[in-house]
Amino acid sequence: MDNEIKTWLYDILNAIVEIESFFADRPKDFAKFQADLRTKRAVERNIEIIGEAMSRILKQDASIVITNSRKIVDVRNRIIRGYDSVSDDFIWGIVVRHLPVLKVEIEKLLND
Repeated sequence: MDNEIKTWLYDILNAIVEIESFFADRPKDFAKFQADLRTKRAVERNIEIIGEAMSRILKQDASIVITNSRKIVDVRNRIIRGYDSVSDDFIWGIVVRHLPVLKVEIEKLLND
């Protein structure tokens, strides 16, 4: 695997780990997330990083298989371009349902 791709995979993994760290000392609670503007913005920023890194990976090597890779890029674009249409529920769904799966896939790619 190309070193640039490995770097972008590590960027994705680091962004996921950073998001997880926001909830390390407390349970994942949607109401608390929704009330915490700084955490919401930090999570959104990390999702942007994940989407940008994924976009670069897909451009460099489309043969790399990551579940929902195109949707990940689309989410990044939606946050940046349609920021006013991104709901807390939408971001929360990514945090609790999709990031754990993505983390496992990225770790597997990095360990292969």
